[in-house]
Amino acid sequence: MTDRVSLQPLKDLSAAIGTLVAKTAPSLVAVHSWRSRASGFVWRPHLVVTADESLADEGEITVHLADGTSLPASLVGRDPSTDVALLRVERGDLSPVALESPDIAAGAVAVVVAAEEDGPLAAFGIVSRAGGLWRSLRGGTIDARLELAVLLRRHGEGGLAIDAAGRAFGMAVFGPRRRVLVIPATTIERVAAQLEKHGRIARGYLGLGLQQVAISGGEGSGAMVISVDPQGPGAKAGVHQGDILLAWDGEPIRHVQKLLRALGSDSVGRTVTLALRRAGETRQVSLVITERPAA
Repeated sequence: MTDRVSLQPLKDLSAAIGTLVAKTAPSLVAVHSWRSRASGFVWRPHLVVTADESLADEGEITVHLADGTSLPASLVGRDPSTDVALLRVERGDLSPVALESPDIAAGAVAVVVAAEEDGPLAAFGIVSRAGGLWRSLRGGTIDARLELAVLLRRHGEGGLAIDAAGRAFGMAVFGPRRRVLVIPATTIERVAAQLEKHGRIARGYLGLGLQQVAISGGEGSGAMVISVDPQGPGAKAGVHQGDILLAWDGEPIRHVQKLLRALGSDSVGRTVTLALRRAGETRQVSLVITERPAA
């Protein structure tokens, strides 16, 4: 016969998770945009953070609150490179989340608390990976590499990742192959503050359309210039269509995507030296990276 006393730790854990979800739920919202459903959380009065990838490119946005009411929301700004989007709602009595940046180790218990129209969502698991700063495929700087071993429903993207001490340490999003990643609190605070102030995140701009090509003679690969913005920094540096870029500040250009990921906000204003080949001749040019024009 099962020893009832031995089940008490499980009951305590269950009760603790339930309390954590109930405490967090008032700060969570369900976010609806065109053919898309996700979660978000109140970051500051009138401002909601959600996952950029979950938002439609256009159309109306509605947030559904924990008290059952729905509100229209307007887009303040979005940053695909860090998967952070900021929305504004005309209601100032919502409960903002206190984001924290505790030390998170692999193996630590984690709970994702999210929202649907009819109530909260929760997913329980552990931190499967904890690493340092990294760049996303779109060039965004993410302050910590955090992955969760949790089974998260699609509508849960944009929910809060909570540690065993009840601290909200980031936003749960989907990565490649539906791995659950966490955009850490430090990244959210930095990006959301810039979105609130400027409505966008500055990105570096070369004014060049590039395509990966093999260099003749077995010398590896480079990036062929297939288009040039006549008003862009590439044109001002003297780069021509048909040139093949060989190196960036002395480093061989083996992957165009890696080069583009280097064009983060910290690259704006930087001068780089490009080695390029034109009509069989190798030359070097200096290019000043500018801010990408608004779309």
